[in-house]
Amino acid sequence: MADERVFKAEQRGVAIGMASALLLTIVVLGLVALTTHSGSAPTFPQRLQDALRIDLLIILWVAAGVANVARLRFFSEQDIGGSGGQQATEQVRIGNAVLENSFEQAVLAIVTHLIVAATFVGSTPLIAALASLFAVGRLLFWRGYKRGASGRAFGFALTFYPSVLALLASALANVTALFG
Repeated sequence: MADERVFKAEQRGVAIGMASALLLTIVVLGLVALTTHSGSAPTFPQRLQDALRIDLLIILWVAAGVANVARLRFFSEQDIGGSGGQQATEQVRIGNAVLENSFEQAVLAIVTHLIVAATFVGSTPLIAALASLFAVGRLLFWRGYKRGASGRAFGFALTFYPSVLALLASALANVTALFG
């Protein structure tokens, strides 16, 4: 019975974190949409270049994750030999989990940003907001990881939901353009 209460409390914490991140994402992206003025339309190559430049911020998070695992291994007698040998310490396992999730999220985000750049003429401010949410989300995910699922839920969702909403908006815009 006590385990079920702990599980339910963890579920509540995850749900609150996910819902809060979704709400923040909607507010931030809504503000960007409302405040982005249509001026001169950048060319498609310019929008792609802007997206890739902004996404440097995302790749830096992956690099930070790799560097963190390397640092943890360097200072651990058990882990210095790499992952091919024995069981990793808890610190290295956590570092690898954060790195793996960050890599997965980075792939989703970067591909999403390229799709957004191809879909929306005024995409640069939107991509900058998406990348900023990604960076804040990764920081909160990383810092909250040791506190369990509820500790990392907000950071995870603040990284994931912006990509999902941007993909949905792009899909809607593209379907409308093709069939509308």
